[in-house]
Amino acid sequence: MKRLWRTREKRPLQTSFTLDFMLFMFILLVLALGVYLFVSLDVTHTFAKYRIADPDLKVEANAYMEDPDNGIESKRLLQSGGWLEILDNERKVIKVVGEKLDLVSQYSDDDLFIGLENRSQQTYFYSLAHFPDNAAGWLLLKIPREKIDVSINSDPLISYLKHPVSFYVLLAIWLMLLLIFVYSYWMARRIRKPLRIITQGLNQMTRGKYNTRITLYAEEEFVQIGDTFNYMADVIERTAEEKRQAEESKQRLMVDLSHDLKTPITSIQGYAQALMEGRGEDEERQKRYLTYIYNKSAQVTKLIQNILDLLKIDSPDFMLHMKRQDLSEFMREIIADTYGEIEQKDFVLQFLAPDEGVYASYDSELLSSVVNNLISNALTYNPPGTQLRVEVIPSDDDVVIEIADTGIGIPEELWSTIFDPFVRGDKARSASGGTGLGLSIAMKNMEKMGGTLQLNKRDKEATVFTIRIPI
Repeated sequence: MKRLWRTREKRPLQTSFTLDFMLFMFILLVLALGVYLFVSLDVTHTFAKYRIADPDLKVEANAYMEDPDNGIESKRLLQSGGWLEILDNERKVIKVVGEKLDLVSQYSDDDLFIGLENRSQQTYFYSLAHFPDNAAGWLLLKIPREKIDVSINSDPLISYLKHPVSFYVLLAIWLMLLLIFVYSYWMARRIRKPLRIITQGLNQMTRGKYNTRITLYAEEEFVQIGDTFNYMADVIERTAEEKRQAEESKQRLMVDLSHDLKTPITSIQGYAQALMEGRGEDEERQKRYLTYIYNKSAQVTKLIQNILDLLKIDSPDFMLHMKRQDLSEFMREIIADTYGEIEQKDFVLQFLAPDEGVYASYDSELLSSVVNNLISNALTYNPPGTQLRVEVIPSDDDVVIEIADTGIGIPEELWSTIFDPFVRGDKARSASGGTGLGLSIAMKNMEKMGGTLQLNKRDKEATVFTIRIPI
């Protein structure tokens, strides 16, 4: 069984309401007891004002039937100022026990009925009893009205209340309404306080203050809402930060793109102007100028193509063509296509792949772009004689492709940003460098296929690119 006395933030709301209701009922019980004591004191006070002279005196006529003349009850009656009258069957007074204070000698039926009503304005209190022997007649008890208080109500408690019954009913209703108001305010305050904190937090969030967090010291349900709010705030803040970084990256991309386009275009314009002005007098110089123009225009074309590839990958309309294929055979085909260039660069190639099929799901076009880009970078930025290793390594969960070289390597301070657009392995943006988009495109291609691309180094290998493809 769960403990009811846990702190509020660990207690269910239902438990808190149950405890509050029990406390409310306890207060209601205490108030009811207080009202009862008040009424009891009020009734006791009434008894003190309207008491009979002799508390043991009996005021019912039948209590005097056995010995009206000399009985103990008769003596108490006489001491209290009352008396007994014996009536015959004609209701005529034939005998008086005690001192008769009125002059009535015979009663009619109406006289007796009216007297037995014992109204408050009557001079004497009446009580009538019939003797068992019909010939004996009736026994009439009379006592001065001021000696005794008589109520016509059936409830003896109500007969002795100091205030009217409506007073106590209104008092009870007022107390009940007061308790309902206090209890409802108590319950509303318990719920309103955490809701106010949540509302304030939401208002802060709508104003763009995404670092807002709330702390609730309330029941378990409110604490869960607070935790959910804080989680939502974390997500929104992180998303806003990513959006800000994306905007900055976009602006930086535009600046870098402008710079990378401006440099070769300026060179093209310069050489073209030189040719137009006739500064290329000899054929050899003209050919050199034309070569510069061709190379720079090719660089611009490659840059534009890389930009298009980057935009195509990020497009929501981009379609993947995933297919389960043999990676070993796929890599053999790529190495065969690039082997001539590898020989021309005087690189030492080491290609390792299992003879049996190594199958994985991938997009052939995207993966081919990734592998060709990594091999092309190794050939472009490393000196002749560099050892190039391309290896396919199968495992239980994925297939690893490693493309490593023993060349000049990439500075470790650039590793964290090497896959960002327009970041090159050398800090200087030299004209001979690439577009700076190849690795960014390669990373996005791997993410599209559900794989990863990482940069590392190992022993003599200064650069090791690791491609992981899920099986």
